[in-house]
This record gives sequence, structure tokens and C-alpha cells, in this order.
Amino acid sequence: MNRRLVTILLAAFVVAALCSVLVYRLVGMRIAAAKPQPATRVVAAAADIKIGQVLSAPDLTTVQIQGTVPKTAILDAKNAIGRGVTSPIFAGEPILDNRLAPVGSGGGLAATIKDGYRAIAVRVDQVVGVAGFVTPGMHVDVLVSGTPPNAQASGGNNTQVRTVLQNIEVISAGTDIQKDQEGKPQQVQVVNLLVTPEQAQVLALASNETRIQLVLRNPLDTKEIKVQGTAMTNLFVEQAPPPSKPKLSGPVRAPKPKQDTFTVTVINGSTKTDEKFAAPGGKQ
Repeated sequence: MNRRLVTILLAAFVVAALCSVLVYRLVGMRIAAAKPQPATRVVAAAADIKIGQVLSAPDLTTVQIQGTVPKTAILDAKNAIGRGVTSPIFAGEPILDNRLAPVGSGGGLAATIKDGYRAIAVRVDQVVGVAGFVTPGMHVDVLVSGTPPNAQASGGNNTQVRTVLQNIEVISAGTDIQKDQEGKPQQVQVVNLLVTPEQAQVLALASNETRIQLVLRNPLDTKEIKVQGTAMTNLFVEQAPPPSKPKLSGPVRAPKPKQDTFTVTVINGSTKTDEKFAAPGGKQ
């Protein structure tokens, strides 16, 4: 048999084998995808559930999830009843264990406090509360203004303002721990902040001795920077502009030294003499 013909036949056989393997795999993938995946029934919300609400049987229903089930999904309603909600849950949304407060902790504001943190109430007014725009989930800086103890004895207006806390989360505004449905600002008298025990001591002392101002910040801006305090007297200090230096053009010549004497030439016949006399204001 011709060697060239044998080579062509072997090449055609190899190509046919590769195509068969490729078609087999594609068909297998289609068949596997067409197989119905097992469905798992999990506990879900029967209606919108607000943060802090304690779950009861009427609040729960079940839904089926095809394929992989979240690890924290609750399969039995008994594991959800009586637990507080730490974040809003919408109707039909599966209820996850990490979005509920621990068993026995109850509901309300206490259920939303993270481990190691405390909630402290700060009394505010319309201006201090950033004109009502402080809502749950926002982050603020806390400023205090007052007269330091070491500055009271000197008299005068020695009021100072300092930033004592930065990037503090607001967990409730007034008596509501929910955001306004339409996003409109609400005037509140008390704002609850999520702080550490050390920060709670600072706020407790500041509430009694100074005036507190909340400064709203971008939630994405979590960087804390060092801010220098400002005194009342610094607001009224006039900062004079630096004196402008004259511009020089051409070569710079050194000034001539001031002469303390002057010379007078006296001619007496053929005799010529120079006499030096002290200049006015000069030294002899």
C-alpha cells in the first residue's frame, strides 16, 4: 500500500476520534444540565420584616431553592421563632441565621448591638442632628465645644472645639431604628451611636460638660485623620499677607560706604596741602 495513503488514513482516523470525544463531552454536559437539581425548602419571610422585630409564626413561610442552599439558611421555623431581626428582611427572602439575634437576646435596639460594642444615646436638636439627616446606618464624627478647665481662670471667651470621635455608626434616630421609607429627614431629639466602652465614657463626659455636634460623613470614607482643635480666638485673628519683596532688574551694585570725613585742598603759592575735616554727624 502506498505510504502516502496510509498517512492520510491515519490522520483522518485521529481527527475523527478527537471529534467523537468532543461531541461526547458536549452531549454529556447538556444531559447533566437538563437533569433537575434537587430542591430544598427553607424558611422565608411572609412579609417585610423590620429590624428589631421579634419573629413569630405568622411572619414566616417556606420557599424552595434549587441547587446549592446557603450555609446559614434556616430549614426549621422553630429555629427562627422568638429571635430578633438585626437587618431588614423583605417578603419572600430566605431567612439566614446570621441576620437574626442569638437565641434569648430578644428584639428591639439591643438585638442590633454588635459584640464588644455599646449603644449610647446623645441628645440633639435640629441643628446638632445635621438638620434631621442623621438616619440609622449613617456614620458621623462627634465634635465637642466648650471651655477647657485650665482656660477658665484666665477669663475671656476661651471656647474651643475638638473632634473626639470619628466614623461612628448611627443605629437609631429618635425612637425609630428604621430609615424613613421615602428617604425624607425627620427631626429627632435623641440619636443612639454604636461605640466601644472607652468611647462611651468619652461621650458620657462630653454630654455633661460640653456641647455636642454631629458631623455627617460619607459611609465609604472610613479613614480617621488627626484633626487639630480650634479656639474661638483663632477665628478673629487677622492673618496679614507676607510682605512682597521688590523685584530687582539689572546688575546689583554694592552701596557706597558712608564717609565720616571730607578733604579740603589748600593752595598757598607753590605749596599744596590737603586738610581733612570731620563730616557733620561723623566722628573726629
